[in-house]
Amino acid sequence: MPAPRQTADYALRYRLAPDAAGQQAIAATFDDYAVMMDLLDAIARDNNIGSNLVALHAHAYDAIRQRTRLPSRLVTLGLRDRLDYRAAPLPRLPLDEKLVNIKTATTLTLGTALGRIAVPFDVAGYVPGWGHNAPAYLVRRDGAFEIHFGVTPNLPPEQETAMTSDTILVRVGRLIAGIANAAIDKAEDANKVAVVQQAIREIEDAERTAHADLARARAEEYRLKARRGELEHELTDLSDKIRSAIDAGRDDLATSGLARQLDLEAQLEVLARADQQNRDSIEANVTSLQAVRSALEDAEARLADLKASEATAAEGRASPASPRAGSISKAERAGRVIARTTGIPAGHVASAQGIDELSALHRDQEIASRLARLKAQSSGS
Repeated sequence: MPAPRQTADYALRYRLAPDAAGQQAIAATFDDYAVMMDLLDAIARDNNIGSNLVALHAHAYDAIRQRTRLPSRLVTLGLRDRLDYRAAPLPRLPLDEKLVNIKTATTLTLGTALGRIAVPFDVAGYVPGWGHNAPAYLVRRDGAFEIHFGVTPNLPPEQETAMTSDTILVRVGRLIAGIANAAIDKAEDANKVAVVQQAIREIEDAERTAHADLARARAEEYRLKARRGELEHELTDLSDKIRSAIDAGRDDLATSGLARQLDLEAQLEVLARADQQNRDSIEANVTSLQAVRSALEDAEARLADLKASEATAAEGRASPASPRAGSISKAERAGRVIARTTGIPAGHVASAQGIDELSALHRDQEIASRLARLKAQSSGS
């Protein structure tokens, strides 16, 4: 039984500002997509396929790639889009994380029929969402081009769809841009308060994600520290045992001990690299939490201002500024969660990779060299 479609309550509009070459590339993509839809209709009719996507793919994919310049990913999405394409009120193409990538706060890259292009954009407000599977659409609207990103509330983690470059900071920054005064004023056919409330829910979801990521990184930090202590203790203990074996004339035992010593040192090198990577992760997550905390406070303040302005407009009289207790309480809650963030070790470091890099010859030579030095030191004492 197929999974039910998730409905996007609203879509955040990005108005594109391509140069002449970009305009040509996007227009060519729309033209080729229309050719693909005509081909699909003809192939489905001639082969009596109906809505069977597997059969349609088998009959149509190669033909479409030969007749159009569309990226392969857009062809695949188009096969599923055929039934919805004709009914759409505006010409639009489905997009996913392979076709559109947000690079900066003002620039994205887009896969087109003429190759991948970089396109500047402006946030233009909100429009009502849709019930389709694609996370975004490229839309031709009044002679211009826009990308609409669906905003879907309360998805389980395993069902959430995100663009590749949507780090927590990019994601929250996009939401804050979408609920700025100018963007909200441009919102079409949408309850402005509901739009801001939805953005706040999205920011709170990003906050939970950042907390979970930080908890995992902290847990890994504790585990790496504990494992490093175990290895260092074993190395110290092993050194004493090797000297005892040499004093007793047991070169075989000393050789085994030295081999184990090399293993432990290799594991310590791997742990050192993992520890540095984990520290970088902790720093990034702390930065993300600080940004989310600030964004949440700003969004709550924006919501309070919007409610106050709408109440004033409805009552026809001035209304006092709404208190910001809600934003302050949320900021305090975020701080408390950060302060008590801990974790149980659950990670795994493949320390064997460091050992595998040691060649057998180098290993044997190192063991023999160490054994000779230790025996010389022992005889000299």
